[in-house]
Amino acid sequence: MSTWLPPEEDPRPQGKPVGELATYAEYLAYHRLTLQLKCDGLSPEQLALRSVAPSTLSLLGLVRHLAYVEHHWFVQVAQQSDEESLFLEADDRDADFTGAVGTQECVDEAFGALRLQIARADEWLDVLDDTDLGRELPHGSGTISIRELLVHMIEEYARHNGHADLLRECIDGRTGD
Repeated sequence: MSTWLPPEEDPRPQGKPVGELATYAEYLAYHRLTLQLKCDGLSPEQLALRSVAPSTLSLLGLVRHLAYVEHHWFVQVAQQSDEESLFLEADDRDADFTGAVGTQECVDEAFGALRLQIARADEWLDVLDDTDLGRELPHGSGTISIRELLVHMIEEYARHNGHADLLRECIDGRTGD
């Protein structure tokens, strides 16, 4: 597999984090930046290009979806906020994907939402330490630990970065980690 960028230009963290929380935070940051790198340099039309019919999967849809996921887990669940969900519509469960259209306005909205939700999540995480990881948060009819939430977020990004890699390769042939 080729690398996406020369190592000296790669903005993703590649340190040696100390502690469990720092490890989760670094892996999450790595995967967040990977998604953004997969989208870099593409036009709005390319970002909104769907994979194969009938799928609604696109890079822009992934950005919108992950903004929704960040908001759901770090704001609605972790902070118990009743804020309305992002990019969802009552009559379209896939609105985060179907609403991804090839306009600069849609691209700006999606990336702006993702950046904002990442900043909000990081602000919440910044006050935690390793002793908080086992703390249970109300979720649905049960609970989820902060540790489980973070592992889930890393898994969510890793899975979707695999999709993003294939989508990007279909658009312009570019591959890499």
